[in-house]
Amino acid sequence: MKRLTLLFPLFALVLSAMAFAAPWAFMPLKPAIVPLLGIIMFGMGMTLTAEDFRRVLRRPGVIALGTVLQYTVMPLGAFLVAMALGLPPDLIAGMVLVGSSAGGTASNVICYLARGDVALSITLTMVSTLLAVLATPSLTWLYSGQLVPVPVANMLVSVLKIVVIPVALGATLNTLFGRRLRKLQPAFPLLSMIAIVAIIAIIVALNQGRIAGMGLSVLAAVALHNALGLTAGYWLPRWLGHDKTVCRTLAIEVGMQNSGLSVALAVNHFSVAAALPGAVFSIWHNLSGSLLAAVWGRARH
Repeated sequence: MKRLTLLFPLFALVLSAMAFAAPWAFMPLKPAIVPLLGIIMFGMGMTLTAEDFRRVLRRPGVIALGTVLQYTVMPLGAFLVAMALGLPPDLIAGMVLVGSSAGGTASNVICYLARGDVALSITLTMVSTLLAVLATPSLTWLYSGQLVPVPVANMLVSVLKIVVIPVALGATLNTLFGRRLRKLQPAFPLLSMIAIVAIIAIIVALNQGRIAGMGLSVLAAVALHNALGLTAGYWLPRWLGHDKTVCRTLAIEVGMQNSGLSVALAVNHFSVAAALPGAVFSIWHNLSGSLLAAVWGRARH
């Protein structure tokens, strides 16, 4: 089962290629994305207890560090990468929107598979989502000169449905019946891998038209932006003396964004072209994250 989990990136690439070649076969599965994420989060919860979250809350400095990195490295990095590559204004705006968004729920899954601190990952996702109501419009205005309203209430409801409630249910069951359910726990990483690979394929199918029409400059910008977030998210905390588990968690949280939000805001407030970086990012960060999960998931420490 562990060997199958280590093949995560290969499965993601193969199924993504299939989805790109035959999007019609995957597009009807769009309604399955939220239930699949819920299943993954429940499985993650089955590996956690209330004490894990209490432990995280006793380290407010780590939470603050992750949040600061999220809203400094990513928006500034997006702007600098877009300018360096000479992207047109609409694409610069789209890049800034991606960088100014909250952390994505997929980061929690990747963190779980990468043997990061899942409780810390979930806490950071919640904190960045709460702050998005001020941070996302302010940073978008700072770097692109346009203020955008953020539907934070809808975002919080989504995080509650997709992350908090399933994780809480799983953690409660684990706290009450952990010993009896211990034999089932090794199956959850494999189940999570299957589910996230399916989600990536569905996202590829839904964005097939945009991907086919994108230029190499957009892909390069997104890849550089994501790499910058992952690198800074890992090495800055490492330089500050944090252990590898915390650094992996912060790298994933900083490097993976709520790109779906940026796509919606770009279409509503800029243009369809401005939505392209978010659409590409939604695919790319899952693929790069799955690669990291395979590498870090195999590491002993």
